Amino acid sequence: MMEIISWIGSILLAICGLPLAYDAYKTKTSNISTIFLVLWGLGELFTLIYVIAKEENALTFNYFSNIVFIGIIVYYKFKKKDI
Repeated sequence: MMEIISWIGSILLAICGLPLAYDAYKTKTSNISTIFLVLWGLGELFTLIYVIAKEENALTFNYFSNIVFIGIIVYYKFKKKDI
C-alpha cells in the first residue's frame, strides 16, 4: 500500500512542472527567473543522485521528470529569438 501511495505522490509532483514546460514550448519563451531555474535544477539533480543510490524508483521518476521539464524551460528561456 505504501508503494502505491509513493507512486501516486511522485507522479503528482512530477507533473507539477509540466504546465510550465508546456507553456514554454507553446510560447517559445520563458519568463521564469534564471536563479529560480538554477536552484530548482540543482535541487532536482542532487536529489536524483541520492534517490538513485537509494534505489527509490518512484522518487527517481519524479526527479527525472522534473529535470526533463526544467530542460525544456531552460531551452526556451535562452533560445535565440527568430527575427
